Amino acid sequence: MKTWTVDDVMTPAVVSVGEGASYRDVVDLLIGNRISAVPVVDAMGRVTGVVSEADLLRKIEYGGEGETRLFEGHRQRGEHRKASARTVAELMTAPPVLAPAGTSIAAAARLMDREGVKRLPVVDDQGRLTGIVTRGDLLKVHLRTDVEILSDIEAGVVRPFLAAEATAVTVAVVGGAVTLAGRVDQRSTAEIAERLCRRIPGVVAVSATLDYGFDDSDVQGLRLGSQVV
Repeated sequence: MKTWTVDDVMTPAVVSVGEGASYRDVVDLLIGNRISAVPVVDAMGRVTGVVSEADLLRKIEYGGEGETRLFEGHRQRGEHRKASARTVAELMTAPPVLAPAGTSIAAAARLMDREGVKRLPVVDDQGRLTGIVTRGDLLKVHLRTDVEILSDIEAGVVRPFLAAEATAVTVAVVGGAVTLAGRVDQRSTAEIAERLCRRIPGVVAVSATLDYGFDDSDVQGLRLGSQVV
């Protein structure tokens, strides 16, 4: 069963900028490419930061306030520094939040949520930029057709996991919602099949009405002679 990763949905042709680029260079780059942020790379192509519209707007927001004040907090001092910045190295947000190549879609979504970011530069094992993934990109898994989802369930769940019970189980997919029906030998089998279906990329819901012949949920161990192991 294929696990979708950021490599499957990212944009590989990434617009990036060097640390020595000017404020005006970045403004032109963002407007010209209709993007809201750009990764910053060093001479080796390694991502050292991200500069966004929010970083650039500090010059407008704080530009008329002069030098930083004595009792300002750390965050405000940083914003004032960005307001007077001339190069990307001074403007960028660092260290960047990155997604290593091969990061699962679910892990990338959790990382974005935890860090409060809208995009993740994707890097190889040397930290070099290979792509960028946005929140919208992560939703691409839900553009998969019902036929594709059904094929994955049959190939990745029904045939290998249910094996001999496969003929007693029916699967339907409508609008990404999966319905499992039929009969299996054990309750644990029914529960695991449902969980596996939920992991298929593009599945939005699973409704399982699988009957079972034996409830193995209360089994505490296996008896070997008179010993419980």
